[in-house]
Amino acid sequence: MSLTVYFTSVSSSLKIKKDQEDIMSILKSKKIAFKAVDISQNPQDRDLMRKIAGNPAALPPQICKGDVYCGDATEFREAIELETLEAFLKL
Repeated sequence: MSLTVYFTSVSSSLKIKKDQEDIMSILKSKKIAFKAVDISQNPQDRDLMRKIAGNPAALPPQICKGDVYCGDATEFREAIELETLEAFLKL
């Protein structure tokens, strides 16, 4: 199962853009492989992200491992602070 980060390339929210950049930058710096899926390109990807997150109104970024939900940007930051990133990402 691969790690997937659901994001959007079309957002007017600075918070969403910053959260997405932070997550991808940290994963790259730690050399953690992931697949970035742009939900603005395919509504089916957005629907899948929301189904996995268990929230019909979930906004990107969302992180999952296969079809197992890991969390959102807030939970990602908490895992960094608590030094539990690998457990959070189910690695």
